[in-house]
Amino acid sequence: MNAHPYVGIAEPIRPTEPVVPAGRVAEPMVRFEGLSKVYPAYRDKPDVEALKDIDFAIARGSITGVIGRSGAGKSSLVRLINGLEKPTAGRVIVDGRDISALRGQPLRLAQRSIGMIFQHFNLLSSRTAADNIALPLEIAGWSKADIRARVSELLDLVDIADKHDRYPSELSGGQKQRIGIARALATRPNVLLSDEATSALDPQTTRAILDLLANINRELGVTIILITHEMSVVRQLAKEVVVIDDGRVVERGHVADIFTHPRHPTTQAFLSEALGDAVPVSLASRLVPAPLSVGQAVIRVQLRGTDAGDTLVARLARELSIDVALLSARIDEIGGQHVGSLILGIPGGEAAARQTVAYLAQHHVSSERLGYVS
Repeated sequence: MNAHPYVGIAEPIRPTEPVVPAGRVAEPMVRFEGLSKVYPAYRDKPDVEALKDIDFAIARGSITGVIGRSGAGKSSLVRLINGLEKPTAGRVIVDGRDISALRGQPLRLAQRSIGMIFQHFNLLSSRTAADNIALPLEIAGWSKADIRARVSELLDLVDIADKHDRYPSELSGGQKQRIGIARALATRPNVLLSDEATSALDPQTTRAILDLLANINRELGVTIILITHEMSVVRQLAKEVVVIDDGRVVERGHVADIFTHPRHPTTQAFLSEALGDAVPVSLASRLVPAPLSVGQAVIRVQLRGTDAGDTLVARLARELSIDVALLSARIDEIGGQHVGSLILGIPGGEAAARQTVAYLAQHHVSSERLGYVS
């Protein structure tokens, strides 16, 4: 049996909640309206339809994860948000402005309100940490005095003030990404795009960077959009998630909703990898589809909210007079809510299995019968 579900739960990252004055409806920070992107045929290659009829909004001040496999359309979405590409159809509205319609100087000014964090840092090796952060401010025409003050402020924010004069070759991967984050924040953007920003980092450094992004969201109110193929990153940081597959939005909603009730196969595959709640190999090898004369029914239970911290196994055993076996368990905090996955062994044949499933349904607990073991 796995460790007790409450053992080893890390302190959760807590994104901020957007504050909306009473009586007002917050205008989304980013809105996609009927968005499509087709890359035209090139030589012997046909047209590529990268995005197809995208319609969704991202709340102001939120942290939203956009997840998909390689080739799903994530990179195209990023380039449409920051105006590097124009849509074939539809519009991209960022902070009330139609980015897709802007050209020239108006577009360049709008792009200053959209920060970008890259997977491989994109730092200039010939510039110090401070000079890399200063680069967008120099391009924007800030005075030297204002640049010095802003760079110092940002180095403090990302907690590497002592690396002011270091070159990228002298920095660790986590420190380089902190410089990249500081540079993305230099011009005080309202939107921060994180394009696979933790994919090149080890787990401990990833956690530290996600903590930093959560702190930036809380302190500055910046809307953060996480573009990633890692559901674990979405789980730790985001409150809303959008799943893209083959250029289409196949699922979206609150992270806890998606984690507990994924509908699309792509989402289900991501969650199986991220949660690690697959049936243990030692158990899976013994599962059979039909009831056995002597053995246990194996039932997976998905829990959410207060139920995830409840004494479900004890209540089942007490109220149904069943010797419930806890075969595997995991509980996390996702999107500010507890989400759990338990695998239970129910002895007593088919009748006991049906009674257990009915009891769980009566208490609004989602369950799935996986099979039977001797």
